[in-house]
Amino acid sequence: MMMKTQILIAGFILCLLMAAHATGGIKTKKSTSATSKTVPTKQATAKKIVLQDQISSAAKVNDSLDPKSGYSELPENKAAIENTVRLNPRAVSFVQDYKEKKTKDLMKLKNWGKSYFVMIDQIFEQQGLPKELKYLAVIESELKSTARSCVGAVGPWQFMPATARFVGLKVTKHKDERKDYFKSTHAAAIYLKDLYNIFGDWLLVIAAYNGGPGPVYSAIKRSGSRNFWKLQHFLPAESRMHVKKFIGTHYILEGQGGITTLTKAEAAQQIGPMAGTLLFRRLTSDELKTVKTISVSGKYVAAVIAKYVQMDQEDFNRYNPEFDRMMAGSTKGYELKLPADKVEIFVASKYQILNESVQSILNSATAVIGTQRNRDSAKK
Repeated sequence: MMMKTQILIAGFILCLLMAAHATGGIKTKKSTSATSKTVPTKQATAKKIVLQDQISSAAKVNDSLDPKSGYSELPENKAAIENTVRLNPRAVSFVQDYKEKKTKDLMKLKNWGKSYFVMIDQIFEQQGLPKELKYLAVIESELKSTARSCVGAVGPWQFMPATARFVGLKVTKHKDERKDYFKSTHAAAIYLKDLYNIFGDWLLVIAAYNGGPGPVYSAIKRSGSRNFWKLQHFLPAESRMHVKKFIGTHYILEGQGGITTLTKAEAAQQIGPMAGTLLFRRLTSDELKTVKTISVSGKYVAAVIAKYVQMDQEDFNRYNPEFDRMMAGSTKGYELKLPADKVEIFVASKYQILNESVQSILNSATAVIGTQRNRDSAKK
């Protein structure tokens, strides 16, 4: 019970801090959430230190990703989503108008911003995020590091000071890392992953990125729905339009929609039941070309599969994020993803793998029971 209480408190603190983001891009209007103050707790301070370390180390690793270092071509992103993604009928009129008004300017931006897009793509791919989320920086700041909103949001990702500090960026009189492309993009990745862990729906994530989680929670409660198209009119107009601008920008620059332009339900229907996870986003383009899928059911364990097919656990997890959790909560099985040459090994040994997996689960359960009995005995 204490652990659950701590988790709830930490989550509440995170939501309060993220509510201060409320950016809305360069033309952001002043809102009450943008001026709220929160006193950091020990948990928040600890997380902040960890995030600062993540930002610092990630930036060192990616020093070679300087946007001015010679990238000239934006990589094709055909592997992520097939051309079958359909635009929600309630967005058609807006996207058509947006394309008529913005296509010329956005195509110019796409041309001069190629090197920045490549840099963001690589960072988001490393962080397991859909690369199409880079278009948030387009509608937030037009990719300008010097962008500043009327409420104090700064940089290409338009972070408010409180949110920036929480995700590990330094914001002082003498140094403002919100303007640093590398560090602010890593911070944006952390922030977006936090929002996705809260909402599990990319359209709601984009709405929350603009106005904070609070208004999105309120819209969900008032509408009785987690579908953006049903709750949109319960959101502030600015956040509602932010989502639609993102969809319009995606269609102009990608020529189609994708996982980030769909609700969770639409993604599951059009792309597949696993579309709501961050599946595939940590795989390289070469790995995506050779990946194979096989349906499995039963009490398989990730570590056992990885051992039999001779994969590092980390590599297996990149192909199958949160495999054990997914298998534990699934009644319909799982779409296992493996390199083509590993699928044959799995099929040849699947019964042995299943037996050893079941034994591993039983051993773990026995160990837990034994530990609990020892604790009970010690109390007596």
